[in-house]
Amino acid sequence: MNHTDKQKPIGVFDSGIGGLTVVKRLAFTLPNESIIYFGDTARVPYGSKSNSTVIEYSIQNTKFLLQKNVKAVVVACNTASSIAIPDLKKMFDIPIIGMIEPGSRMALHHSRNKIIGVIGTRATIGNRAYSTEINRIDNKAQVFEKPCPLFVPLAEEGWIKHQATYEIAEEYLKELREDGIDTLVLGCTHYPILSEVIQEVIGSKVKLIDSGVASSEVIKSELEKLNLLSDLNTVGSQEYYVSDIPAKFKEVAELFLGREIDHVHKVDLEVLISEH
Repeated sequence: MNHTDKQKPIGVFDSGIGGLTVVKRLAFTLPNESIIYFGDTARVPYGSKSNSTVIEYSIQNTKFLLQKNVKAVVVACNTASSIAIPDLKKMFDIPIIGMIEPGSRMALHHSRNKIIGVIGTRATIGNRAYSTEINRIDNKAQVFEKPCPLFVPLAEEGWIKHQATYEIAEEYLKELREDGIDTLVLGCTHYPILSEVIQEVIGSKVKLIDSGVASSEVIKSELEKLNLLSDLNTVGSQEYYVSDIPAKFKEVAELFLGREIDHVHKVDLEVLISEH
């Protein structure tokens, strides 16, 4: 393995900006790694698109990151993770890590009674991505899934401990409490922003599973196996690319990352598509 390969960045893409919570976890788990993030904000949400379109977009996003010379790709989008991972792995010869399998394995690892809850967008819950994966790994596990669509706008609004957030969380989560879950998968990358409220409402005995944390651990072990971990002792750099810059992008991005960012580059969608 070429020494310079170790210094290549890790690529991360998402349909929007929720994946920045994954970037935050990656930077915490692998502080010496550089990260390049691409948010496909011009075409968000992916959940309402057909499977073939989601695969097409995911291939374009991965090719864009490969032009930036990345050594691995994290698909920080639950919709794309549940649909496009097999195609991406077939097409590209680098480690490709999604959200669903790492999150499912972590949930099973922590659950004592094997009664697991999953919350996510309508798309993720609708295609039963997590329950299918959890039951593939352990067919005795019981999985209860619940769509929580209002959590995304609440997170982007920064209503982290707002009264309305508590009331909506109570409405969404009361069924799962009654189901007797001991583990709850945050099946959308926006949801860690609201984890304090979710934890309070679901109860302190329920373990919250952040797929971003799980995928960070998986990418770390993959890179270790391939001898691709950065051997620099400096903190890695981060670059941010989006296909459109929404009005509040910088503000929301800084909320999700927990720190300021200097510059966000806009990628021309036509170029992204034509290069594909």
